[in-house]
Amino acid sequence: MTLLHIMIRVKDIQKSLDFYTRLFDMEIESKRRLEDCWLYFLTDKETGIQIELTYNDETPKDGYNIGNGFGHFAFSIKSMDEFTKRLHSNGYEYSDEPFDLNGKGSLIAFIKDPDGYEIELIEKVVW
Repeated sequence: MTLLHIMIRVKDIQKSLDFYTRLFDMEIESKRRLEDCWLYFLTDKETGIQIELTYNDETPKDGYNIGNGFGHFAFSIKSMDEFTKRLHSNGYEYSDEPFDLNGKGSLIAFIKDPDGYEIELIEKVVW
C-alpha cells in the first residue's frame, strides 16, 4: 500500500502554489477542472507523494476552518540552516523555531502555510 496524496482546500491558489513550490521544491504535476473547483496536484520529486490543492469557486471569505482533528503533516529536510535561509528569503517565519526534540541532535520546527495548515520540518541526525 502506498500513500498517494493529501488534499487540502486553499483560499488563495497563487499564494499556496508559491509556498509549496518555492519552499519544498514541489512541482505542479497536473491541474484539473471539476464542476465547482480546480484541483492542483503538486509532486514531491523524491518520493512521488502529492499534495492536492483544491481551489473552490466559492471560497469562504475568511478561509477554511481547519478544525480540531487535523494536526499537521511533515517534511524531512536535509539542513535546517539551509531551509531557514530559504524560508526567510521567501518572506516566511517559523511558528515554532527549530529545536532538538530528543537530545541527540535531530531538529524539528513548525511553519504554517498561507491557509494556516501546520507543517512539521524534521532534520534527522545521520549516525
